[in-house]
Amino acid sequence: MAKNKKINMTKTTDNYSAFEGLNLSNTRSENESYEDYKKRLKQNKEILKLYNTVGRDNFKEMFPGGVQEALKKAEETPQETLGEAK
Repeated sequence: MAKNKKINMTKTTDNYSAFEGLNLSNTRSENESYEDYKKRLKQNKEILKLYNTVGRDNFKEMFPGGVQEALKKAEETPQETLGEAK
């Protein structure tokens, strides 16, 4: 006869929040210009599309600190201008 073994199945919680600090609201803020509002909506649409395409686990690998952290790093990084003739 097989002995009964106690299996310890602990539930681990994952506190990863991909969209923490990101304004996903479709309403325009009082202090937000119309251009910034449209830009934010387009950016949110692209982020959510990517999230739904690759899934949560792959998204977490791509953005381990969340999307807001990646956007801050992108703003700090100087961008080269394209198509500039010298």
